[in-house]
Amino acid sequence: MSKKYDFETILSRKGQGSYKWEQMYEVLPELEDDIIPFSVADMELKIAPEITEGLKKYIDEAVLGYSGTYPKYYEAVINWMERRHGFKVEKDWILCTPGVVSAIYVAIKAFAKEDEGVITFTPVYYPFYSAITSNKRKLVDCGLVESKNENGEAKYYIDFEKFEEFAKDKNNKILLLCSPHNPLGIVWSREDLEKIGKIAVENNLIVISDEIHFDIVMAGHKHTVFQTLSEELAEITITCTAPTKSFNLAGAGISNIIIRNEKLRKKFKAEMEKMSMHVFSTLSYKACELAYTEAKEWLEEFLLLVDKNQKLVNRFFEERFVDLKAPLIQGTYLQWLDFRALGLKNTELKEFMNKKAKIFFSEGYTFGKDGNGFERVNLAVPTKYLEKMLERLYEVIKMDFSQFCK
Repeated sequence: MSKKYDFETILSRKGQGSYKWEQMYEVLPELEDDIIPFSVADMELKIAPEITEGLKKYIDEAVLGYSGTYPKYYEAVINWMERRHGFKVEKDWILCTPGVVSAIYVAIKAFAKEDEGVITFTPVYYPFYSAITSNKRKLVDCGLVESKNENGEAKYYIDFEKFEEFAKDKNNKILLLCSPHNPLGIVWSREDLEKIGKIAVENNLIVISDEIHFDIVMAGHKHTVFQTLSEELAEITITCTAPTKSFNLAGAGISNIIIRNEKLRKKFKAEMEKMSMHVFSTLSYKACELAYTEAKEWLEEFLLLVDKNQKLVNRFFEERFVDLKAPLIQGTYLQWLDFRALGLKNTELKEFMNKKAKIFFSEGYTFGKDGNGFERVNLAVPTKYLEKMLERLYEVIKMDFSQFCK
């Protein structure tokens, strides 16, 4: 790997309000300083210097007053979408929100009434569940079908018959799609997306497509922006994008929600206004602009790190464990680890990882019932910390479950 960028230094976030760091220290207050969390999906990596230096220069010259979008901002977003994804976007289609999750909440309220159904493919990113149920909409759980590959690793497929059955129910109004899929690391094939799209169009579904991880795709795989598949799909899709996962800017609170259909865009905007949801931060807009105009090279090196780390975890599980699996991912920087063979209940598995191994993953059960016995590991960390974590994991499993160790 190139040494142009620093992917080795950890900046401790202890006592700084980081959700995952604070949660870790709540469990083990006296935890050693060289242990980091592998849970919430932001990076334990330094931000691209092109972004930090650009923000420093900007602060020297800026007034941090109420702000909105501006021509260079739109230009940066539009050019990134076309260069990176072949996605031709017009300025008027872009609405900014403080995050993709908040946009999903808005869209669900805008396009489904109380007790109407929202279909989603599970297990899935846990805020999907609360976005549906807290707004008193009906969760329609279209569980993915699990099969095993030749190595015994879990693979997942869409049950299109079940999806079509749910889509035909007139009470179901929305498909909430995660693409690439979190936590499974799937980059949906064009063929699968076309099948999804055909069913959605035929049954008048609105599609909320969470594509926040769309820049983070492993070599040999290609992400397809859902609404680019056809003119019909472009008219029924709310595409949720952001620079935040790609460039570690989650705390900046900026997302670009792309809605081509003017009627849908007006409904979405009206719901935003009811909630007084606006992005006023000058630094958020500038961080996004800098990411999309200056930090492409940093992103390319970051993708090499993620691929290196996922292969490290996969190889470690294959060489050191029996019946515990860490399949390779296609996209995101999140890997889905299968610990079901240990036979531990959800709380027992969490306790085992936290208290015995001093490891803090995202618990599989939070992604739905089919996540029981799994853990999600964040790969956006310096490799040496991942190696230390894996060795701790092996030692505690060897002590308590030696039959699963080689």
